[in-house]
Amino acid sequence: MDYRIEHDSMGEIKVPTDKYWGAQTQRSHENFEIGVGKETMPDEIINAFGILKKAAARANRKLVPERMTEEKLFAVEKACDEVIDEKLKEHFPLVVWQTGSGTQSNMNSNEVIANRGNEIAGKKLLHPNDDINMSQSSNDTFPTAINIAAVLSIENRLLPPLSELIEAFKRLEKENEGIIKSGRTHLQDATPIKFSQEISGWRSSLERDKELIKNSVDFLKELALGGTAVGTGLNAPEGFDETVAAEVSKITGTGFKTAENKFHALTSKDEIVFAHGAIKALAADLMKIANDIRWLSSGPRLGLGEIKIPENEPGSSIMPGKVNPTQCEAVTMVAVQVMGNDAAIGFAASQGNFELNVFMPVIAYNFLQSVRLLGEAMTSFNKNCVSGIKANEEKMRNNLNNSLMNVTALNPYIGYENAARVAKKAYSENTTLKEACISLGLLSEEEFDRVFKPDEMV
Repeated sequence: MDYRIEHDSMGEIKVPTDKYWGAQTQRSHENFEIGVGKETMPDEIINAFGILKKAAARANRKLVPERMTEEKLFAVEKACDEVIDEKLKEHFPLVVWQTGSGTQSNMNSNEVIANRGNEIAGKKLLHPNDDINMSQSSNDTFPTAINIAAVLSIENRLLPPLSELIEAFKRLEKENEGIIKSGRTHLQDATPIKFSQEISGWRSSLERDKELIKNSVDFLKELALGGTAVGTGLNAPEGFDETVAAEVSKITGTGFKTAENKFHALTSKDEIVFAHGAIKALAADLMKIANDIRWLSSGPRLGLGEIKIPENEPGSSIMPGKVNPTQCEAVTMVAVQVMGNDAAIGFAASQGNFELNVFMPVIAYNFLQSVRLLGEAMTSFNKNCVSGIKANEEKMRNNLNNSLMNVTALNPYIGYENAARVAKKAYSENTTLKEACISLGLLSEEEFDRVFKPDEMV
């Protein structure tokens, strides 16, 4: 491999000639061989750096034009656009497991944009620190990158498949409106319910999750940029924070604003914790829904078997004809991962001392993984399972007619304790509720038929 010599404040170092990164990126690449090639900084963070560096250059051009010339701005913008368009992915090799401030990833961005910008300009025009990092610090750029990446990922990768899944359940509600089945609580028989009502519970849970997530996004739209090293805004021109937030908004088409208190923005990750809490709520509901669906489809002969789900692939290497609820299992595994990510994010947000949180890369990694996995899981779940759910009406009707909890309809006529006697007698003697009730002399056959109507208990 061919190398060139780069230097930083610590001296000279060899850098591959075909890479745009510089000395500080190379040092990090060599010093943190942890998860190399597998756990590199998320693409969403690199994209966010492209956005914020472009916005910062524009803001500097407005506020300090003598330092950020039109010629420099042109080169910076062109290089940033290539970062945003993911044309320079191979030049961002750094792993998550680096400095907790994300300094090395900030410098990776500075070096790549400077070197690519110089290539575009055809001369040595840009310096990573003096030009690309102008009016900034790693301490305010990395939390800004997290928030930009989080907002855009939620809006573009999570909410659309969530909305589509909600619509799929709405369709199922309408299709199954007239079907009545036995309800269940504590995994035990309960009073009747419409299948459409059961589905509406799933749909409404997801709608509430969507509302919670959207509400949490508003807090993430406050950016730390402009706080520089410790929140004081040292070396940033007056008005830089508001100007750069406005530029980020123009680039992304999303309404970002500057954080009112930069000391809070640098050291606290409470907005991320809050937003991921809403995401965890979605994971919890998806876990419950997926479990309901695989319980209801269990069998095909020896389980509940009240619904049929698509048969996508063979389920066993030894048992011919076996088909498993694999989409449900994928969703539940993703939900478990998101719940684990939530614990990691919570612990990480509690760390760091004084003016800076120093667990930001792992926060970004876990947050963005949760969004990506849930978005993709919902798309797969909808396409390969939910959209093909069919009610097994015959099995639902048989189970409904056999349920002892239909006895609840008799409470107003014979009282709770007598109704319990009827249920226990029917269960122990394997008879119907009607036979048990008449045998106990609590109601005549005519009276029983008049008041016992499971279809009207919903």
